[in-house]
Amino acid sequence: MSTGTETGNVTGTQDKDYNIIWFVEACLSNALRLETYIADAETEGDSELADFFRRAQGESRKGAEQGKKLLARRLAG
Repeated sequence: MSTGTETGNVTGTQDKDYNIIWFVEACLSNALRLETYIADAETEGDSELADFFRRAQGESRKGAEQGKKLLARRLAG
């Protein structure tokens, strides 16, 4: 069985829920990684790049929050 056809029989989590969980984790992981990139840019004195990474980090946080809310609604229903 390929991972693309798993429908919850192996994991116990339906694909649609798993996909939201994966998305939230990816957003949070990206937000953490961007913290390093921000620090690197600041160390180099590149405020334009640091600000760019801060905006990207904000969008990653926003995506994670939206994903968590969506997942909570779907699991409650």
